[in-house]
Amino acid sequence: QVQLVESGGGSVQAGGSLRLSCAASGFTHRSYLVGWFRQAPGKEREGVAAIYTGGGSTYYADSVKGRFTISQDNAKETFYLQMNSLKPEDTAIYYCAAVREIVGLTVVWYQSDEYLYWGQGTQVTVSS
Repeated sequence: QVQLVESGGGSVQAGGSLRLSCAASGFTHRSYLVGWFRQAPGKEREGVAAIYTGGGSTYYADSVKGRFTISQDNAKETFYLQMNSLKPEDTAIYYCAAVREIVGLTVVWYQSDEYLYWGQGTQVTVSS
């Protein structure tokens, strides 16, 4: 079974940086789509970034493009979200999610219902 555990959240001032980690286990298939989502009180859950483990293609929400970077380690068992130039609007609980890539099927990376596996979330708070 796929398991995901996030860490690295915390409180920072606007303009600061944080690096979130997603420790994954149980990846046995050729490729997975791994995404970062966030949800703030009173707001819908939104896709932040995603990466395909096979090939490394990445995707970003317009609101974070140029500030956030998604990556994976060489062993492809840990995923990161490097967040720079943080803004108060980035405050949310951040979740790591994953789904197996199926050849011949297309998924919309920023739609949360595409993903089968989820971590517990980690809080990010950005103050002004």
